[in-house]
Amino acid sequence: MTSKAERSGLSQRLEDFEASFQQDTKSRAAASPERPKVSGWRAVYESLRDLFTEGVTRESLSGLFKREARDTLRFFAREVDFASLRSLRWYKRYPKALWKIFLAMAYRLSPPRRIVFAVAVFSFTFGLLRLLEFRGQADGSSPFGWWFLAITLFVLLLLLELKDKLDLKGDLEIARQIQFGLVPSTPFQQGTIVIHCSMRPANTVGGDYYDIVELGEGRIGIVIADVAGKGMPAALLMALLQGSLHTLVTAGLRGTELVSKLNAYLCKSIPASSLVTLFYGELDTSSGWLRYVNAGHNPPFLLRKNQAMQRLMPTSLVLGVTETTTYEAEETELGVGEKLLLFTDGISEAFNVDQQEYGESRLESFLCTHSTLPQADLIRQLTGDVLAFCGDARPTDDMTLMSIVRRE
Repeated sequence: MTSKAERSGLSQRLEDFEASFQQDTKSRAAASPERPKVSGWRAVYESLRDLFTEGVTRESLSGLFKREARDTLRFFAREVDFASLRSLRWYKRYPKALWKIFLAMAYRLSPPRRIVFAVAVFSFTFGLLRLLEFRGQADGSSPFGWWFLAITLFVLLLLLELKDKLDLKGDLEIARQIQFGLVPSTPFQQGTIVIHCSMRPANTVGGDYYDIVELGEGRIGIVIADVAGKGMPAALLMALLQGSLHTLVTAGLRGTELVSKLNAYLCKSIPASSLVTLFYGELDTSSGWLRYVNAGHNPPFLLRKNQAMQRLMPTSLVLGVTETTTYEAEETELGVGEKLLLFTDGISEAFNVDQQEYGESRLESFLCTHSTLPQADLIRQLTGDVLAFCGDARPTDDMTLMSIVRRE
């Protein structure tokens, strides 16, 4: 059961989030220029104009027709084997392809809605055939009645699916608030160490996790992890990982013992098809001494004073595979003025429309050429560089960054 202290802590985080959201809303309202009040039809026109144009950009409209339309077609047709239809003649290939797409779309609907969808498609098709058959004949046989029925049913389906989506979106937004409440939201500073973090889920919620945990005696735990998958399933496993890790830290476990216990618990709790990559380090905020376990995670970049780049390579297997895995630790020192960047594979494995990968070599080059940037600017510009590389291709994985700098 959850203790009162834990419940009060979560309540406080949610209250802080709500307060910051309200403050942001007030700030945007204050920043907007005050317009003179209007009435009548002009007021209605301006309200409608603001409703349908606010936040709309040329890039977003272009993405709607280029990226989102393509992604929608791929979503409904991803189980259709088009390769098996290439050997057919065109007059057989295209009808079969449409039939398979129709079935793929129908199976994604509930049984009652599936019937409505079938009747709507039949009505539209029959109306089209009537138009071709009786075109130019004044016998009163009009296809528009069939089309009206089809449009009515399609609109009904659209409203029903939209209602479900909006209900789910509301739940997902609450889940997003809770998930972001589980990780640090502001820059961290203790001793000579300054840490900035950023998390950008591919969907409303995601499976990336980062954290900064107080260990006492001038030490902190730095954590970044990536749960296999994305969306709500990955987010649930991320919450499980966060709760388990904090429980073990509170119990006094540290280093390899902590990671071993965490792995054993995850092996018993998560599906067999799931796994977790994890980088866990214990950092002395005075001396910069770092002892870490890299369980199959992307090797962080350690930028030395002389511009040399060091990678903190994996020391052990990923979590959640087998309980008998042995975890080993390595040690290094973060010198004054040196920087450590932790990231998830959503950064390095981002793809553009040509299926080219951003890659760790491109990431390393960016870090070398932008090493003098402040931490917040580095994270913002790196994320922007990855998104610019992706172009019209929507990022399919969560992006998380943690920048650690030791100052004088």
